[in-house]
Amino acid sequence: MWRRRKVGCKSVQGLDELRKRRREYETALRKARREQQLISKRLLRDEPDDDEHFQDLQCLSEDQIDHIIKDLRHGPAERLESLITLRRYLQSNDVRLMFIRVEGSMQVLIGLFTCSFAEVQMEAARCLHELSQSDDPSVSKACLPATSYLLTYLSGNNPDFTELCLYTLGNIIVEGDATRNQLLLQGLIPALSLCAQSPHTAVLEALGYALSQLLQSKEASEKIIPLVLESGLVQEIFRLLRLDSEERVGAAVEFAWCLHYIVCSQVNNTLLISQGIVPKLSLLLSDLSAIVSKSTALDMELLICPLVRCVGNLLAEVDSMGNRLQIHDGRLLAALFVFMRRYRAEHPFLLPECLWALNNLTAEDPVVSSAVLHYNLLPALLELLFHSTEVTLLVLTVLCNIADLGPAYSQHLRQKNILPCVVRALGGTDVRVTHRSLEIMVILFKNCPDIVEEFISLFGVQILEPYKDHLELQQQVQTIWNRCQS
Repeated sequence: MWRRRKVGCKSVQGLDELRKRRREYETALRKARREQQLISKRLLRDEPDDDEHFQDLQCLSEDQIDHIIKDLRHGPAERLESLITLRRYLQSNDVRLMFIRVEGSMQVLIGLFTCSFAEVQMEAARCLHELSQSDDPSVSKACLPATSYLLTYLSGNNPDFTELCLYTLGNIIVEGDATRNQLLLQGLIPALSLCAQSPHTAVLEALGYALSQLLQSKEASEKIIPLVLESGLVQEIFRLLRLDSEERVGAAVEFAWCLHYIVCSQVNNTLLISQGIVPKLSLLLSDLSAIVSKSTALDMELLICPLVRCVGNLLAEVDSMGNRLQIHDGRLLAALFVFMRRYRAEHPFLLPECLWALNNLTAEDPVVSSAVLHYNLLPALLELLFHSTEVTLLVLTVLCNIADLGPAYSQHLRQKNILPCVVRALGGTDVRVTHRSLEIMVILFKNCPDIVEEFISLFGVQILEPYKDHLELQQQVQTIWNRCQS
């Protein structure tokens, strides 16, 4: 991640390049979250790695490090220059290890981090940030005495300094449950809640990163998420998810994943549902669908993905609580179809996310299923039927949900020419697709007895022939076979 504080007229081109590199790096990290939770370390630097004066970072000896540490004890000007030198060399993990082995090195650095000279303090913070990049446990352990100060400084007035402290904390958080326990005891959650009030986008994005690191820890469900729920941070997350500019997309993405980790933990989704999380998400997704219909905002799909996952996970629990009225205003249904149409070609990973939510929307719900039919959304659904195996299975599941609601729904599906599509799916190579197709056929045969002739005319009987002795499909095949013979 790259950022440069000062830009002269000769460095504008370089700044644009750094911004581009930072955007590409962050986008790559967010995309990795599509398939799995992501714990990673972030790097905030002011200069490119290829600084011409520090291309060889392996040449520093312990004696030289000792000399730098002695220089750090001098006046503010000498300290600042020595800190800049140290920070650049700390880009090397070998130098990080040598640095912490020098007696008193961390005490000196933390002393400068807590001094009253702003420039010295900032440069010391950058050195700590470089140390936090290390995956070596000894380096992480050496950083622990700084955590209480990092938390204290989150309430400061310098947004650049706060941002740096947040990213450093986010890197340290992943170093083990003992480290996280120490941070929690030192007041990590209240400190993060305070940062949520910041008006600065960069601070909010750093907050989202640090919080997402915390929420992905192995003990999050037991120790951390209950504290987050009690702190009121979830309400802050909702507030920060609303976009008022394209610059806020990065921060919104981070907070969307934070919400996803909270929801998928199932610690207290009943509480979240009672607080109206589902209609709030429906409204948010509806607003996002309006945005993506009019523009191609960068990374918007990476914001939509975790939010749709949240909805998909919550809908089953909404159903179990008997509170389906929360989803009957139609906005969520419309938004899902907008996303599928908009991102089908460019970002197909969103299709299964939207279809899973649609599956949970339509399951045993005549209101939503009627809306799918009334607003003529079925053709858009059938267009996806053979997109991929995963998508095909989900489309067939949604069709099953609708057909299973009774004869009127099955007849409507039949009138929309669903049968040729299902018969085609029957002949596929994936047994799961065949199984789901057979489920639909059994329902259609039950609800629309006269559909048998149409099935026979489409060579359905011949397609069934190879599956007569298939153990997993035998019962359903026999049911359909008997209908065709009667």
